[in-house]
Amino acid sequence: MNIRDRISIYLFTIVGVLSALTYSCKKSDDTNPPAGNTVTDIDGNVYHTVTIGTQTWMVENLKTTKYYDGTSIPNVTDATWTGLTTPAYCCYNNANSNKATYGALYNWYAINTGKLCPLGWHVPTNTEWITLATYLGGESVAGGKLKEKGTTHWKNPNTGADNTSGFTALPAGYIGANGLFLYLGDYGYWWSSSESGGTFAWGNGIKFDGIAVDRNTGNKLVGFSVRCIKSSVD
Repeated sequence: MNIRDRISIYLFTIVGVLSALTYSCKKSDDTNPPAGNTVTDIDGNVYHTVTIGTQTWMVENLKTTKYYDGTSIPNVTDATWTGLTTPAYCCYNNANSNKATYGALYNWYAINTGKLCPLGWHVPTNTEWITLATYLGGESVAGGKLKEKGTTHWKNPNTGADNTSGFTALPAGYIGANGLFLYLGDYGYWWSSSESGGTFAWGNGIKFDGIAVDRNTGNKLVGFSVRCIKSSVD
């Protein structure tokens, strides 16, 4: 074998090794989110995060059973929920498996403590929800960009869902003021921290058969999902 052939084989080997290393690094990057892209609550639940416009949101619904100071949130699993004007949470149909997938449901009195999200995060205001929808083209279309794609969790046809925002909204349903669990798979409802006067506060809903974000008021007694947003740093 002459010197030219040996050099060619050597260069080919080096290129192959570098290509393999490049692929290996790329694969690792694809499967492991960069440091700083998760946040952990007081219970040890880990949430991914996504930046949408100027805002950073959790990608999963909140699951915590404690405030950030370690105080337990009352878990109310019976009809007494309907008369509460104090904080409470529950799982849909009181099943922990539902909490693992869809997060917990909280009444607005739990929101109003200001201690529900991890430190450095908070329950978004009505204005912050409007900012999110506006960035995604307005409330009439933002729902499709927020919803998880497909029908693994959403009821068919999950109209217009493309999750281009990365928000990955899920249809956790809600618990009504009558204490009944309703609409798992059909609708997702999320609290804001903003009151609407008296016994109502602002919330946002997304449906399986639409692409809009329905911003409306809900009775503070009901149980909705919560998404936390990162607090601004002055």
